[in-house]
Amino acid sequence: MASSSLSSRGSGSNWTPRQNKLFEEALAKYDRDTPDRWLNIAREVGGGKTAEEVRRHYEFLEQDVQSIENGQVAIPNYRTTGGSRS
Repeated sequence: MASSSLSSRGSGSNWTPRQNKLFEEALAKYDRDTPDRWLNIAREVGGGKTAEEVRRHYEFLEQDVQSIENGQVAIPNYRTTGGSRS
């Protein structure tokens, strides 16, 4: 369940939309082979996040994506408003 404030069930702390954006950007910048990856990402995210919090946040999101890909998350039934135009 990804949300903009992600009071992440698994990561144990609140993440603001801004922190999530910084997190995504830092993930792109620091790949799996980067020494001290989680520490570097924590510094980029700021807000007092520790390397461990950042790593847990990543693991939670990985599990979330896996659940979606495995069909364990129901697709919302969005209703459209208005009619179709030709």
